[in-house]
Order: sequence, then C-alpha cells, then structure tokens
Amino acid sequence: MSVNQQAHTGPPYGQPQPGYQGYQQPAYGGQSLPGVPQAQYGAYNGPVPGYQQPVPPQGYFPSLGFPLKGSPVSLNSDTSSLAPNFIGSLRAPPTSGAPPPASGASHPSGPLAYSQFEHGDVQNGIPASAAPVQRPPASQPFLPGSAPTPVSQISTFQQYGPPPASVQQLRNHMAGMTIGSTAASAPPPAGLGYASVPPVSGSFSATGSGLYTPYSASQGPPLTSVSQGLPLAQPPLPAQTISTQRPPTQVPGFTPPPPSTGVGPSSYPPTTGAPRPPAMPGPPLPGQTVAAPPSSQPNHVSSPPPPSTMAGLHPGPPMSGLHGPPPPTHPPQPGYPMQQNGSFGQMRGPQPNYGGAYPGAPNYGSPPGPPPPPKRLDPDSIPSPIQVIEDDRNNRGSEPFVTGVRGQVPPLVTTNFLVKDQGNASPRYIRCTSYNIPCTSDMAKQSQVPLAAVIKPLAALPPEETLPYLVDHGESGPVRCNRCKAYMCPFMQFIEGGRRFQCCFCSCVTEVPPHYFQHLDHTGKRVDFYDRPELSLGSYEFLATVDYCKNNKFPSPPAFIFMIDVSYNAVKSGLVRLICEELKSLLDYLPREGNMEESAIRVGFVTYNKVLHFYNVKSSLAQPQMMVVSDVADMFVPLLDGFLVNVNESRTVIASLLDQIPEMFADTRETETVFAPVIQAGLEALKAAECAGKLFIFHTSLPIAEAPGKLKNRDDRKLINTDKEKTLFQPQTSFYNNLAKDCVAQGCCVDLFLFPNQYLDVATLGVVPYQTGGSIYKYAYFQLETDQYRFLNDLRRDVQKEVGFDAVMRVRTSTGIRATDFFGAFYMSNTTDVEMAGLDCDKTITVEFKHDDKLSEDSGALLQCALLYTSCAGQRRLRIHNLSLNCCTQLADLYRNCETDTLINYLAKFAYRGVLSSPVKTVRDALINQCAQILACYRKNCASPSSAGQLILPECMKLLPVYLNCVLKSDVLQPGPEVTTDDRAYIRQLVTSMDVAETNVFFYPRLLPLTKADVDSDSLPAAIRNSEERLSKGDIYLLENGLNIFVWVGVSVQQGLIQNLFGVSSFSQISNALSTLPVLENPFSKKVRSIVDMLQGQRSRYMKLIVVKQEDKLEMLFKHFLVEDKSLTGGASYVDFLCHMHKEIRQLLS
Repeated sequence: MSVNQQAHTGPPYGQPQPGYQGYQQPAYGGQSLPGVPQAQYGAYNGPVPGYQQPVPPQGYFPSLGFPLKGSPVSLNSDTSSLAPNFIGSLRAPPTSGAPPPASGASHPSGPLAYSQFEHGDVQNGIPASAAPVQRPPASQPFLPGSAPTPVSQISTFQQYGPPPASVQQLRNHMAGMTIGSTAASAPPPAGLGYASVPPVSGSFSATGSGLYTPYSASQGPPLTSVSQGLPLAQPPLPAQTISTQRPPTQVPGFTPPPPSTGVGPSSYPPTTGAPRPPAMPGPPLPGQTVAAPPSSQPNHVSSPPPPSTMAGLHPGPPMSGLHGPPPPTHPPQPGYPMQQNGSFGQMRGPQPNYGGAYPGAPNYGSPPGPPPPPKRLDPDSIPSPIQVIEDDRNNRGSEPFVTGVRGQVPPLVTTNFLVKDQGNASPRYIRCTSYNIPCTSDMAKQSQVPLAAVIKPLAALPPEETLPYLVDHGESGPVRCNRCKAYMCPFMQFIEGGRRFQCCFCSCVTEVPPHYFQHLDHTGKRVDFYDRPELSLGSYEFLATVDYCKNNKFPSPPAFIFMIDVSYNAVKSGLVRLICEELKSLLDYLPREGNMEESAIRVGFVTYNKVLHFYNVKSSLAQPQMMVVSDVADMFVPLLDGFLVNVNESRTVIASLLDQIPEMFADTRETETVFAPVIQAGLEALKAAECAGKLFIFHTSLPIAEAPGKLKNRDDRKLINTDKEKTLFQPQTSFYNNLAKDCVAQGCCVDLFLFPNQYLDVATLGVVPYQTGGSIYKYAYFQLETDQYRFLNDLRRDVQKEVGFDAVMRVRTSTGIRATDFFGAFYMSNTTDVEMAGLDCDKTITVEFKHDDKLSEDSGALLQCALLYTSCAGQRRLRIHNLSLNCCTQLADLYRNCETDTLINYLAKFAYRGVLSSPVKTVRDALINQCAQILACYRKNCASPSSAGQLILPECMKLLPVYLNCVLKSDVLQPGPEVTTDDRAYIRQLVTSMDVAETNVFFYPRLLPLTKADVDSDSLPAAIRNSEERLSKGDIYLLENGLNIFVWVGVSVQQGLIQNLFGVSSFSQISNALSTLPVLENPFSKKVRSIVDMLQGQRSRYMKLIVVKQEDKLEMLFKHFLVEDKSLTGGASYVDFLCHMHKEIRQLLS
C-alpha cells in the first residue's frame, strides 16, 4: 500500500516550512464490521487465526433532519448492500507501545499558569503565513444507542497470525490506504500501490513502523511509498492521502524493501519493546446477552457510589503476554470483502504475483484453505494526534508567536509558546476556526467550514506575558467611531494630517477630539503610535466613564454570599463542617485589585433547608444573630445593616458564626430543601445593597419542599434514543429562566456546588448558573475522605479567580461579515449583546460569523470584541480585543489556514446545543454530514485528481475525523448504560463554555507512560495514542481529560515500582480507594507526583484521581477514555470511522 507523502512546491509567502512527518503505512484488514446487520452480506471465506471476529450490531441509518449550515446533502449509499452510514470495524494490529515521539516534548516542570498545552504550528494545508495543527477530543460513541450494546473488541489487545506473504489480503477491503501528503497535482503513480511483499517472519521488527520520517524544513515532505521508499513527484498542496484503491495486479521489476522502509502487513511488533498482549474474548453471538459494565460514566467521573451500585461491573478479561499467533478459537463470523472500487462484494481469486494464503504453511493433504480476509488498516499509518502535537511543539514551541501579521495561524493549544502582542489579540484571548475566510458567502456555503471565534476575554496569562494596559482618557472616555461605535484600535486610518480618522469597520470618517490630536509621520502613522496601547496593541483596557454605568452612577464593589444547605444529608456527610472550616481561612484570599492591601469584596452568610436563615455579622456584635424566613413563597431579606460586611472588620464575629453553624444543625432531621428561594434571597440582598456579586450555593438534593421552583423527579432512561430524549436536557419549568433574567439584570452571578446521592435535575438547577455566567461543580456520592481535597481545591480556585461582574460583550466586524450566533454561559436580551452577571477567567464565548456582503482580499476582515465589566474593586472597565484575518478567493487558501482544535470546539458546542431541540441521532448525523461535506469540498476543489479509492485529507484537518469521532462518542451524544441523565446535562453545560485547550484534552485525553518518565528531568514522558493496544501490562500509565486523572497499573508491573509509587509490596495490595498518591521519599514517587501536580495546575478544575488496576472492575471506566478504540456503547473505533467518513465523502462526490 503506498503511503504518499507529497510535498508542496515550496513554502508560500516566503515562510520556511516546518517538517511534516511522513506517515508510514502498513496494510489494513479484516474484521467483521460492527454497525451492519449480519444478514446483508454473504459469508466470507474463514477467519485469520487470532483475529477476534465481533458480531455486528444493528445498522446505522442516519436521518438528516438536523439544521445544517447550508443545505444537507442526500446521503445515498453507493453500495446497494450497505447501510448509508456504515462503519467497518477495521481493528488495528497492536503496537503495544506508542510510536516513539520526536524528542523534545518537554514541559516546564512547575504548574503552568495558563492553558496547559499551548499550540505550536505545523504548517497545515498550504502553509500560508503560518498554519495550525490539530488537537484531539476524547472518546465518544458513534452508533445510535438503540443498537444492542456490542461488547466486541472491548479491548484493543489482539493477537495476529503469522504474516501472510501475499498481498492478496491487502487488497480486498478498501484495498490500501495511502497516507501522505498527496494533493493538488500529481496523482499517485499507478504502479506503486502495493508493490512490496512483506517478509514472512512472524517477528519482523518494524523499525519504521510507527515513526514518521522527518524532512528538512525547506523542502516539502518527500512523497514516499511505504513499500519501496521511492520519492515521487511533488504536488503543490500538502494533504493527507489515505488510499483505499485496489492495488495493481502485477508490479514488474519490484523487489521487496529492506526492513527500514516498510512494514509487513501483518506483523507489527511493539515499538516500545513491551510484550504484545493477546486478544480479548470475542463479542457475544446474536441472542446472547452481555452484562454491560459501567463502561462509561461521563467524561468526568463521579465518586463511586456505595458498593452496591458498582455491582454490575465485570473484571476485565485477563491479558497474558503471548507473542506468537494463537490458534483460532472462535467460529468464523461473516465478513465483508471489498470489490475493486472499494465497495463490498465477492472476493476475487488470487491474482498473478500475489501468493495464496500463508505461503509455507503445510497443507497436510487437505485442499488449500480459503484466502484470509483482507488486512486491516494499520493504526500507525493513519494520522496520529500525538505526532501532530509533537511536530507542532518541535516546530513552533521555541519561537515567540508575534501577532503583527494579519491572518497568522497560531501554534496549537498543546504547544507551550510565548505571545508578543504587536497589534492582534493573543490566541489566549481569541482563536478562530479559520484565519483566511472566503470572500463570498457562496464560497463559505460550498466549503461548509464554519467561521467562528472562541473568545476568552478575561483569560489568565502566563507570568512572562504582560497583562493588558489600562488606558484612562479622563472624563471624555475612549475615542470611538461616530457611526458604528467601534473603539480606537491599531487598524483605524488617520487622515488629513491626523485631524480625522476613518473607521476600519464601517469606513465612516470621524473628527479626532482636540485632546487626542497628534501629528502623523511620513508613513501616515501617528508619532505617538508606540506610546498608546490602543494604537499599537491587539488587547488593552479603557477606564469607563460614568456614561457606561447603570443609572449613570459608578458601581459599588461586589459582594460574595455563601449559602449553605444544612439539610440532613449535608450535615451527616460532614460537608457543612468542612465548608465552615474552610471558609475561615479562605475569606483572607478574596480577589483584590493589583496592589490593594485588602479585597473590597463584602461577604454574607445564609443557611437553608426548607426555610432560610440569615446571619447578622456586624462588627459591633459580640455574637452573630440568626434571623429565620419561613415564608419562602415571598422571599425578602430580613436585615440590611450587618448582612454584607468587610471580612477584616467582622473577622471575630464571622469566625464565631462558622464555628456555631455545624453545632446548630448537628441533630437536624430535616431532609427536604428549597432551591429557587435561596437564589431569590441572594438576589434581593444584592439589590438592597445596590451592588453586583456572586452567590456560592452548596446544595445536596432535589428541591421537593413546597416553594417556588419546586421540582419533581422526572428522570427516565426509557426516553434515550427517542424523540423525547431532548426533554432530559431541557429545564422542567420556565420559572428558572425568568429568575436567571432577573439575576442578570442585577449582576447576580450564581456558582453552584452540587453533592448528589441521586437524581438532582442538573438540567433545571443549572439554568441560573448557566445564564448568569456562573459555574457548576458536581461531586456525586460525596465522601469526606476521598472527595474533600478535590472539592476544597475547586472552592479555593473559584473564590480566588479573577472575575468581572455585570458584564456586557459585543463583537463588531468589518463590512462583509457579522456575528450571527453565540454559544456559552450567558443571557441575551437582544441579538447583539451577550450579557453575563459574572464572567471569570475560564469562561469562553463562541461566536459564529456569516457573510452579509462580499469581502476583499486586500482589506481582509476585522473583529473587535468589547467587554464592559465591573472589576472586583468596583471599577467599571472596557476590555478590547482586536483581530485581523485574511480573505481568500481560492478554497485552497481557506483549507490551508484552518485550526482543527477550534473547529472541534465549535462543532461540539453546536451539537450540544442541538440536543435541546432535536433527537440526538439527528444531531450526530448532521455532524457527520457537515464534516463529510467539508472534506468532500476539499477533495473536489483542492486535491489533485486521483482515484475515488483514496481518502485525501487537508494537512491542517487531517485530525478532523479522529476528533469528530470522539465528539460523537461523548456521553452527551452516545451515553453508556451507567451515564446518568444528570451527568449528561452537567457535561453539556460544562463543554459549552470550555476553551479550546479544555475541549482538546476532554475529547482526546492525554495518555502518558509513567514508567518511561525520566526522574532526573523536568519534562513529561512522551504521550502515546489513546488505544488499549498501546498499553503494556508491565507499565503504569496516566490518563487525564481535564476532569479526571486515571493511574492505570498493569498486572506485570515490577514489584519495586509498585513499592516506590504506592508504598505496598504487591499488585494485589494497591487500593482502589486512593484519591491522592502517597507521599514517598523516592525519585519515582516524587516524579509522578510532580507530573500530577503540574497537570492539576494546568486545568480549571481539580481533577479526580482514580487508580485503576488492570483486569479490575474499574478498568471498564478507564477504557471508555481510550477513544481510538471501539466503545462499549457502540461507538466506532478511529480506523472504522475513518473508513466510514471516506464512504460518506465518496457518496457526496458521486
């Protein structure tokens, strides 16, 4: 199979070209394809020894009713016997151990102050001024949940028979993905496809298998065929080509390659030297039932419920260390051979020069057996997220990213890089799906690439970067355009000697105020250009005048109100005492303005069950006073003076109150709670104090007590996969939407900490936090000993982090495009203003743009995001972020300048909003269809003509299929049996305001081999791909997804390592209940704990640590996050999904 890595003719725009890595491509082959009813196909000719043949689940027939951007394309199958969205189970041969990454993947040791990964750039597409690399999401299911849960391929460990020396089997199943950079002009030469006959040895060491051949930055990637390493013609546009073309029947004059240039189609020895684990037991046959383990749990994980709830878990199957091919131990299952054009049909007989099955295997007089099934696609030959991330780090991590050039694609979020602001906002504040946008709406519709920006207006910066400068223009306020009201920025054009300026957004000419006048130099720039942040920087702040304030008066400093549930559950679990103890010290760390001595924020306290208790903590009192409001139907605040106080003045009274609360309610028998009146009480208190603020509500149960906003238990799993499933994500009542609207008007933001032991209706309780710009934290089955550390860390960070109150954001654009759609945690009362009672440094707002006119390549397109907010000291400010983008008339320029991580962030949010109004299946089909259209448009308009059997991916979108598959397999779109309705609602809200770095690791988790860590260096061990076949049972791995950290321990790990990390002498003694690693004085323990601390420091939430022993019941949960594998909920493996996407693209093209 040829791996075409084609080069472009030279780096455009004079940019040096970073090295792409040449993917080496072994063959690909033959399991039955999950996702297709068995009856549709004829039987195949017998199994290959050692392959597990899964039983296909039900077919996958998407409907297309979900509103797409642009008209949906009808997906008619091009193969009569095939369901339209069929995914084949092309399981990858194991390479137990990741391909060794390029060196240099180091991370700074200390916790990074901002997004963990930051992006480095691999020139994707045709490198324009710079181009992005992509980043992965985490595992998400693919087949609709109505299908019986297939357990086929629970594990990716598999054994393979001896390598066939024939290429017969390489050809039949989409015969031969070439992966490389083929594109815009030279089709792959006809005779080079499958030219090599692999060595017959079963232990052939694939020196080249998982590695990518780098080439120098100045030349393009050499187009190399894996089988013979001949450089081919260099086409202009780099692309990832995966050929699914039938090989030629004869290649004259071909000689087998030396081991270093190719990979035998069947033997992929471990690249890390670990023993290859054997196959897992096959799937159930039709009619068998399988107890489904809680494979899933959300992509966050609740604490394990009490033991009874975990009873359904099965220990993972044992994995022994066999190396040789085992004898077949399963009955043959039907297979699905491919015809010449890659569609399914009868197998052809052996061709000349393609040997029969297993040459050299004696027949012992029996008739020759049937040919083996086709080889599967080798996972090492398809685009690897790990490799893309690694390349970007190496190519773009060392140089600062200077923002002076229009339309520059930033490094990936996974690359650590420094930003120098020279006129465009840092990618930490704004990332776009594309940095070169189509000039016309027709072109945008044709490509189907959404034009969106993910904006994080108050993002935290690393210490080496400068915070935005604060500019004070005095009473006159910021200089603005008279017509569109855009703020002064580097793109405004001064004319007439500096007396007027022309707006870069609407072209209106405005007089320069006399106090702002300055002369121009010989280039037309003002001579004070570098002295004024608003003329030379992409991001800066203005001090707002009184005209920007409510009721034309400056705001008071905000207040924090702590509202604690004191019902039976909260008291009994120790939660109330824990919160009170923590608040005593935490109140000293309230956020403060830059150099202020103490925080200006005032605090108040409320406790509640069925009634509310307010506390007077006025500094002149000897003891706090409690006032009870039992009329929850008409909420009011019984005291004004003494409720909101300065911490330092009332310190002793507050300390006394926090000591007394746990004692006061120690013997409570009240189990019922209210919820809406609690928010109303906080809102009324802020209204009375005439200030904005935040409510911290600690809540444990469904509010069933008689009161406004009372809820009933409506959890119903039977609705999953029906048209009514969307009601599970919608609030029960509109009461909370109205309450949220009142909160936003007052600047009352709600942060909700939930501690449920059963259904709580997060979809409804979350409405107010969500629409006010607040956060939700959830600790299911909260247990003091295992969960307190995580909860306290979350609470500390939540109280201390930078937050703006009473915020309004507007995004202005230059003529030709406009903001049309918004995603995130906010409220909108009109079509342009995003209103948030609170906005913190972790929240993003995603904005989609549409054309309303033509754009020009010369002037490009501009965005200006203006955020008006009150700082924690009560100062009214405007934060401005500007970004200039290129415009193009050629689709190739669009595809060269896309950012897949941002695209996936947008698509996930679009889909997660879609489930509120459409059936989940419709949403999934729409996602697949849109991505197929994006890739089909590239294939049709930008890639060189080549056979339909090749899947050609744009270089900067080559990870789109793997990441999209992860979104499709997520708990929101494809829940496993153990994922609760609350978990899904929680994840849905969480993802909607995540930034690009968070969605990247959430959808495609980071997997690190801890046993490979260098204890003497600060760097992290090189990450490996998210697949079970990469795991070796002699190693320990860490997997993180932003909400959880799993430490997976293989059964054969050396005793010394177990002793050093866990302080016990054997594998069996490791406790599953650990929530932190023991502190032991040895280099390995210190190294692993420093890695965990570093990862925790990079995330906005404290991740729950879960220790998983191989073959333990928790392993099912861990495997849910190995997102390149087939999931237990029916989600496709990466290999299968890639083939499925190829089929979708071919249907669109035909």
